[in-house]
Amino acid sequence: MSNVIPASLVKPKPAWKQWFDRIRHLSWTWRLTWFYLSAMLFLPLVAMFTKAASDGWAKFWEVASSPIAISTYDITFTTSLIATLFNGLFGTAIAWVLVRYDFPGKRIVDASIDLPFALPTSVAGLTLATVYSDNGWIGSLFAPLGIKIAFTRLGVGMAMLFISLPFIVRTVQPVLIEMEKDIEEAAWCLGASDWQTFRQVILPPLLPSILTGMALGFSRAVGEYGSTVIIASNTPFKDLIAPVLIFQRLEQYDYAGATTIGVVLLLISLVLLLGINILQAWGQRYEE
Repeated sequence: MSNVIPASLVKPKPAWKQWFDRIRHLSWTWRLTWFYLSAMLFLPLVAMFTKAASDGWAKFWEVASSPIAISTYDITFTTSLIATLFNGLFGTAIAWVLVRYDFPGKRIVDASIDLPFALPTSVAGLTLATVYSDNGWIGSLFAPLGIKIAFTRLGVGMAMLFISLPFIVRTVQPVLIEMEKDIEEAAWCLGASDWQTFRQVILPPLLPSILTGMALGFSRAVGEYGSTVIIASNTPFKDLIAPVLIFQRLEQYDYAGATTIGVVLLLISLVLLLGINILQAWGQRYEE
């Protein structure tokens, strides 16, 4: 008599056991990767979404679509986007100068680009508020013209410009260093103008790194709190940004409301970053 059990009588393993067996047969690098990502990214995201929905979806929508919340989304993302576009232009120009030109104090200027990385954001906000206030070094020049920078939305933009600039410069610099000047000289020998050389020879390989730096700078600007809370007046419907609104909700012990604003901020950021990544993939066709 055969001892073989028919396949139809074999009890399938539960799904969790099958999943555990797969994890058990993975390499240590895979296990460490999944453990770290789960602890630092996936589980916090699940907890955030769970907390946001703890009061029900009706309450979630009420908080997420309230007039003050919508105003903070507009101020946060619009100002961050404008700051990113400005830094995309001027950050690329700064990287070009630092790579292609030699001048006295170049090393000091190059090192100062990283200052926003090392400087505490609260110190950066205090410094910017001092410089751009009505009686500050720069703010006093604009005050007679009726332009107020500190404690306005313009001040928020200045803070975002300051903290996101290094991302563009530092992502473009290595590409410029590796770029061969012989290609530019060949274009000039063939009769190309400076603008044609830049547009058709230099810009295509630079575009992916510029978009990468802009994506990093945009993400940094959207989440900025320490400097903007000092240089802004934090007035609703004027210059109140979403990260400050989240902190205000926490001070009121409205944890679900704060998490709801955070979830909306996260979702909008993901959509915008996805769009930037699509543009980056489009720009990488020049490297092929």
